[in-house]
Amino acid sequence: MAIGAFEDRAPDALHVTDYDERHHQTYWRLLDAAAENADWREAVWIIFGIDPAAEPERARMVYDSHLARARWMTETGYRHFLRPSGS
Repeated sequence: MAIGAFEDRAPDALHVTDYDERHHQTYWRLLDAAAENADWREAVWIIFGIDPAAEPERARMVYDSHLARARWMTETGYRHFLRPSGS
């Protein structure tokens, strides 16, 4: 099932954004698909509901952008969730 409203490009801010907060499950799904060597076209169709045959450039941009952000979250962004509330 595809997710709700999403941007074609995930944020590239140096901090966790509201968008990241809303789409963290999407990021997990992308990371799982990448870890399983799933075809990116299948992943973008299932996760985002974008037909890569009909919109190949947009599909690739959405997939690449969100996967890059998901990886950033695992390398840097996760620290946001480790801070005590109010920090």
